[in-house]
Amino acid sequence: MSDPIASYLKKHAETLVKDVGIENAARLSGKSKATLGRYYSGDPEHADRFMPVDVVARLEAAASFPHMTSALADLRGLQVSYDQANRDEPRNINANVVSLSQRFAQLMAEYNQSIADGVISINEAKRLLAETQDMQRVLVEIKLSLEHNAQT
Repeated sequence: MSDPIASYLKKHAETLVKDVGIENAARLSGKSKATLGRYYSGDPEHADRFMPVDVVARLEAAASFPHMTSALADLRGLQVSYDQANRDEPRNINANVVSLSQRFAQLMAEYNQSIADGVISINEAKRLLAETQDMQRVLVEIKLSLEHNAQT
């Protein structure tokens, strides 16, 4: 395969399928084992076949690591922070709003402490960043809950 991006994506598609297991991947995705194989095949006749995003989402939900998401981020020069705790059963919206309020209060307390001397040190910036990322995770959970509720 002459296209390095295609080759890279196909290798990660194969890793994802093997992580989940071919039988399980077929069941989860609703695709045949042969179709899944075509998504990562290096044969020229399958060069333009890639795993659909809905299949990626279903398989990554069952995988030990988000292989395709990570590969796509790599291609754009982005970094993905993977949080195993985020894979747990989503909390209800009320629990998420309470968590968001607590996280915001913690962020403001960290910020107040950090800015007291007029300078935010590297360690203080790292703590603020970590708290901001935790808030972002909660906001994503809230967004997903609201989208789910809007569809039902």
